[in-house]
Amino acid sequence: MGSESNARGSMSILFLVVLIDMIGFTLVIPFLTYFIQDLAHGDGFTDIGTRDRWVGIVLAAYTFGQFIFTPILGTLSDSVGRRPIILFGLISNTIFLISFGLSGSLWFALLVRFLAGAGNGNIAVARAYVGDISTPEQTAGRMGLIGAAFGLGFMIGPFIGGVLTDPATSFGGFFDTEWWKSHPYFLPCLFAGSLSATSFVFALRYLPESLPLQSRTVIDSNAPKGFKRVLNNLLGVRDLNPQIRTLILVNALFLLSFTMMHATFILFTGMEIVNGGLGYDAYQNGLIFAYVGLIGVIVQGGLIRPLVRRYNPRHLMVMGIFICGIGLGWIPYLEPTPFAIGLVAMTCIAVGNGLFQPTQNTLITFEARFQQLDLGRVMGAQEGFGALSRVIGPVFAAFVWAETVDGTGFWTYHTVFRICAIIMAFAIIAQIRMKLSMNSEEE
Repeated sequence: MGSESNARGSMSILFLVVLIDMIGFTLVIPFLTYFIQDLAHGDGFTDIGTRDRWVGIVLAAYTFGQFIFTPILGTLSDSVGRRPIILFGLISNTIFLISFGLSGSLWFALLVRFLAGAGNGNIAVARAYVGDISTPEQTAGRMGLIGAAFGLGFMIGPFIGGVLTDPATSFGGFFDTEWWKSHPYFLPCLFAGSLSATSFVFALRYLPESLPLQSRTVIDSNAPKGFKRVLNNLLGVRDLNPQIRTLILVNALFLLSFTMMHATFILFTGMEIVNGGLGYDAYQNGLIFAYVGLIGVIVQGGLIRPLVRRYNPRHLMVMGIFICGIGLGWIPYLEPTPFAIGLVAMTCIAVGNGLFQPTQNTLITFEARFQQLDLGRVMGAQEGFGALSRVIGPVFAAFVWAETVDGTGFWTYHTVFRICAIIMAFAIIAQIRMKLSMNSEEE
């Protein structure tokens, strides 16, 4: 009874920490595209295609840092515990979110986004934390609870970020100065950094360690270091069983498609109506992402537990991929009005993601346990490949967008979103013949 009560308490604190962390992280979403476009223009990149490529490159800088360091941090958490890695990630977020708001050039923005990604391995470690303290019956629900924290943060963060952008114009008064006019994106970054610092204090005081000393692995001083270790961790997936490899592949494909959309969605919604876009500003985009977060909270916080009890998690995972793919392919065909039609497409994306994330993480957790593998290593490898997808996705999408945004016929701004839908179809095909080891799996 006591251990169960402690686990519930730990989940409450982890939920709060992840929520505050995600609010801080997602605050930048509504304005990041406009911020990078301004920096690119200030650095002399005036051509639309060239300017918009930089949006994808800066977005990818964060995930490139994650790609290199998340497998290392995930494996390190198996040795030193989950708590120190989570605390380190929160400190990293605090410093580099604030620094990003002070960026005066593309190169500085690239650097601080890379460093922010390098220091934040919290996604993989938080999921490993849940696996440490949960029974197989509890895992899906608790993964869904963490997903709900992500969704709630995704709902609140973009809304606040949109509201706080350009305070000199929006609020005036104290902010009606030349400095704030020349730094229209600093206030949301400062607020985000402050939230991350608050999350650090909560975690430091109230979040216990989840991995007992007897369950930790010993760090091998002869093991490869740095980038070589990352490559070894990724190549080490070949030694995992086919089920885990397939689940990692499906997750990577899903994230590749999702991040391609993420890199170009605001480029599309912010494009002038006469050119085929929706003409939205940072505030309107913030409302859209807040709505996506709300749907994520409903699905992952309320619906996923009864759905998992009634339906096979694998079937729910496939359904999530299918529904999300429909929404992604629908995006470029949206019109400025009626606004509700756009919300239907975004609902598909949010519901699909809400079904996919907790069920996929549940399945890979079960498989890792069944194979008696270190959960931190498996989650670190998955997040490493996921980070690789998030590196490739924005860059590839930005280059496709730049080459097709002014095109005619088949090659137009629709192209990148069509590719997103096709990749989702490949994710479904990849796992059709997968046979899971878990006893509860019913084929």
